[in-house]
Amino acid sequence: MYIASLEGFTGKSTVALGVLEQLSRRVRRVGVFRPVVRADTATTGDRDYVLDMLLDHDAVDVAYEDAVGVGYDAVHADPVAALERIVDRYHALAAQCDAVVIVGTDYTDVSTPTEFAYNARIAANLAAPVLLVLNGAGRTRADLRALSELALTELDAHHAELFAVILNRVTEPDLVGAAPTVTTLVDADVLVAAIPDEPLLSAPTVADLMTACDGRLVMGDAALLGREVNGFTVAAMTLPNVLDRVVEGGVVVTPGDRSEVVLGVVVAHVSTAFPQISGVILNGGLGLPHQVESLLRGIGSTVPIIATDLDSYATARALTDQRGRLTRDSPRKVATALALFTEHVDGDALMDRLEVARTEVVTPLMFEHQLLDRATSDRRHIVLPEGEEDRILQAADSLLRRGVADLTLLGDPITISARAANLGVDVSAATLIDPATSDHREHFAQEYARRRAHRGVELAEAREIVTDVSYFGTLMVELGFADGMVSGSVHTTAHTIRPALELVRTAPGVSVVSSVFFMCLQNQVLVYGDCAVVVDPDAQQLADIAISSARTAAAFGVEPRVAMLSYSTGASGSGSDVEKVLNATGLAQERAPDLMVEGPIQYDAAIDEAVARTKLPDSEVAGRATVFVFPDLNTGNNTYKAVQRSADAVAVGPVLQGLRKPVNDLSRGATVRDIVNTVAITAIQAQVLP
Repeated sequence: MYIASLEGFTGKSTVALGVLEQLSRRVRRVGVFRPVVRADTATTGDRDYVLDMLLDHDAVDVAYEDAVGVGYDAVHADPVAALERIVDRYHALAAQCDAVVIVGTDYTDVSTPTEFAYNARIAANLAAPVLLVLNGAGRTRADLRALSELALTELDAHHAELFAVILNRVTEPDLVGAAPTVTTLVDADVLVAAIPDEPLLSAPTVADLMTACDGRLVMGDAALLGREVNGFTVAAMTLPNVLDRVVEGGVVVTPGDRSEVVLGVVVAHVSTAFPQISGVILNGGLGLPHQVESLLRGIGSTVPIIATDLDSYATARALTDQRGRLTRDSPRKVATALALFTEHVDGDALMDRLEVARTEVVTPLMFEHQLLDRATSDRRHIVLPEGEEDRILQAADSLLRRGVADLTLLGDPITISARAANLGVDVSAATLIDPATSDHREHFAQEYARRRAHRGVELAEAREIVTDVSYFGTLMVELGFADGMVSGSVHTTAHTIRPALELVRTAPGVSVVSSVFFMCLQNQVLVYGDCAVVVDPDAQQLADIAISSARTAAAFGVEPRVAMLSYSTGASGSGSDVEKVLNATGLAQERAPDLMVEGPIQYDAAIDEAVARTKLPDSEVAGRATVFVFPDLNTGNNTYKAVQRSADAVAVGPVLQGLRKPVNDLSRGATVRDIVNTVAITAIQAQVLP
């Protein structure tokens, strides 16, 4: 599809990112193409920031050079020749992809009517239907209708097809969330959607302001220069008055000799009582005294402090009206843009109108999308006991922006807020609870003492136990204050699971808590169990693991065909290990007669149809297995790691199963992405568990 606009600053890149995300849910190979770019990489080394941002998406595997048509100079010199080159380069890229998002020009140096006409010609020659993006900021319904009619006339004149209109940055309240109403803006049979204005997406970064005032970083974390700025405060008054005027995400501008202002706003930044700032700009060419610098370093301040030689007036003028961009280096903007698009544009309707068929292949990225989509569709409340851990805070920022789950973070709220401020992440939408001072502590202690009285636990001991974040989090889940818990990034598996075994206990009919990994291969998702919890299951436990793993697979869209693995297939081998698997298979079939299960069976016979035809030709599982149950932890753990490393598979898990309520354990090496996925999985488990 061809994404075009009638003018600049429409937020076309936000729409392109949202469309790209929707396509990645349906097809394997998504490409991005920019017919005309502002920068000529070959001669200047500069790259188009919109193209860079889109190419950074996980679904795209395209080289920058292959995604570029021509530069503006080529269009000026010979529009016909430029168009021919654009068509040639597009088809070379499209041959490698299942779908291509084509992003039109940005109106940098060509008059508006001429440039849109050229976009229409390109779209027609590429046979790409047009998605028109209109800037809704400050515009009425009549204004937008006039613009849409103008665009439709121009597209018709150049034989280009309009299939959708998205109103972006809309400020008219009655246009947002009213699909039947906005469709009256266009007479043609096209899909119409409206996305409200979100100031964050056009906010400049600290780095943008540093460039604008010709500043230099003198203190703080350079990684936080990418944080967005929501406004600035010129601090020419005393500190109390400055603090009253500081805004969330703002920048404080003050002369370099106002040490008390700098110290005050930096301390306020890590306090829970004041907004978090994005940076400080010292004007007048005056640096901080070395004693103040030492003090700031001593408290571990990461707030970017920038020095400029401009005076207060010149600095304020330089910073005013700076616009920000959506780039690959602005993850908060990317997450916000995706959440806005998902909320306000019917992605399925958009793809259906394009006639984009869903592939039967499930890539790791598609599986992750399915997790996030399902979690977001029925939002649940997840508690994260390790609220002071950096990766947890970064994951929480992403989860909250995407609307995946409501969150409670456990730990000292002051410590959590200070760490979040230093990391440049926003967890203000989460609930922060310190178990030691929580109003729930006494209630939880009484409940724990009652449930563990048979073990000799008294109330005084229970009061101490429930201040442990794992116990407090588990009690939140068990007593209905949260729907699920995710922990383990800094705690051991035993520390995470033990409270659940004591309090949540196993589901009816299940004798053992076990786990699975979702093994995301290049074109399918398999389920491996148990690779993390039960060391040497007996036949009864192995049957439990098989049934639980099949239920987990079905809950996440994987049709369960269960292979009970052994070193022997069918009756070809003997020994106690084979007998255990044979007995477990019989128990699983007896307890779940509708379940497709085969065992004992070797891995090759379970996964390879050619081998299956030789060893078990009449089996409905052999050669087509999706759930692999290992005979013991040693085999399972080594196999999943071997497949993960050798086949370049993405292993999602471990996902605990068999509990009445969802509690999941993270690897201590878990990445932010792992944490996000595990929270989504836990939310889905909360949706499906009775």
